[in-house]
Amino acid sequence: MKSKYVLLTSVLLISVSTFAQKDELKTLKKIYDKDEPSDKDVIEFKATISKAEPLLVNASEADKVYFNFYKANAPFMEMQVAMAKPENKTNNLLIKKYFSIEGIKQFTSASRNVLDFEKKLGKPVFTKDIEEGILALKPMLLNMAVSLNDLAVTSNDISNYKNAALILKSIYDLDPKETEKLYFAANYAVNAKDFNLALEYYRELIAINYTGEGTNYFAINVASKKEESFNSAKERELYIKTGSHEKPRDEKVASKRGEIFKDIALILIQESKNQDEVKKAIQDAKVANPNDTSFLIVEADYYYKINDLVTYKKLITEALEKKPNDVDLNFNLGVISRKANQNAEAEKYFKRVIGIDSKYANAYLSLAELKLSGDDKFITEMNKLGTSEKDNKRYAVLKLEREKMFKETLPYLEKAYELAPSNTDVSATLLSVYKALEMMDKVKELKAKM
Repeated sequence: MKSKYVLLTSVLLISVSTFAQKDELKTLKKIYDKDEPSDKDVIEFKATISKAEPLLVNASEADKVYFNFYKANAPFMEMQVAMAKPENKTNNLLIKKYFSIEGIKQFTSASRNVLDFEKKLGKPVFTKDIEEGILALKPMLLNMAVSLNDLAVTSNDISNYKNAALILKSIYDLDPKETEKLYFAANYAVNAKDFNLALEYYRELIAINYTGEGTNYFAINVASKKEESFNSAKERELYIKTGSHEKPRDEKVASKRGEIFKDIALILIQESKNQDEVKKAIQDAKVANPNDTSFLIVEADYYYKINDLVTYKKLITEALEKKPNDVDLNFNLGVISRKANQNAEAEKYFKRVIGIDSKYANAYLSLAELKLSGDDKFITEMNKLGTSEKDNKRYAVLKLEREKMFKETLPYLEKAYELAPSNTDVSATLLSVYKALEMMDKVKELKAKM
């Protein structure tokens, strides 16, 4: 008898909470439906949300979906009321005040849930309202993302890049046709060095078969004489017919799909410890970028790092077969060989660069640095020598060999300085060599130019 009583009590409690919950939802809908809510309405709206939330445990799917939608709308309602006040008509900072990144994500999720739920039921209660709201909200969110990007640049705070990425992703979530926003969100995530987030976005772009291919439409503004872009050829045609614009121009936008695969591979090469995952990403990137010799360099560098020297050599050979006279390719091969302590190979590649392009300043500098790389060995041994006759003779030999090294380096450094006089690395290294060779006139002359 007692157990039945407990069961009956729990049923009654659920029933009471359900009735109460329905009342709260009615109140929320009533306030939400107002065209011009007041401060008092906002207070009641937020209080009702707080009151109703604990009652949702046993709520139906519909009640949970709509409650979360009302809750996510609270900041919007608060902003609407604030912006309606005369003193705030032009206060754009209010958007940042009422919209946190988390709040935007919650609103996006809640709105999509309502749209999906109503589509499933075939009963569009808020669908039209949400779709109209999205149209109004997208430009505001885009401006926020642009502002955060600008702030990241000026403040050097990369967390702003991540916030910009999250906002752009919210635009895409609100309107899945905005695939380009997801692409730029991935780029911002890379700038923020949040590589897991970037991978998530890039993989979603692959899943939805995003290419970014298309056409950009331009025309000259007759009044300003400046070229402006348009969303479509049809939109541009309307402006041309009015006489406000002229000289239409189309610009084809190449597919970004290959670039996306390449970025995924680059991230995994840097971040992943799973060699199979990295190798698959590299192969996918190569299939998507068959003519990109620069990626062969990245791939070769990876195989060198994992000590697969057979594949490393194969890739180097393959790269040169494809573009034997590509100066950047040869230079990068020199850099990789230098990193692998294969100095003779590195010197060969740097000299080949100069043979192809005699004005490639970095090749001269790299050759100079290669020559100077043995200086530490000289210094270490010279410092260990004592004052005996034998040590003095050895010191003299080392001094001559060191001077020979500097003299062999000097032509490369002087040529690098001639080609890139503003390069501080070149001028500083050249100055050091002049001092080591006791060429004081040259030291004085170079200092006057620095």
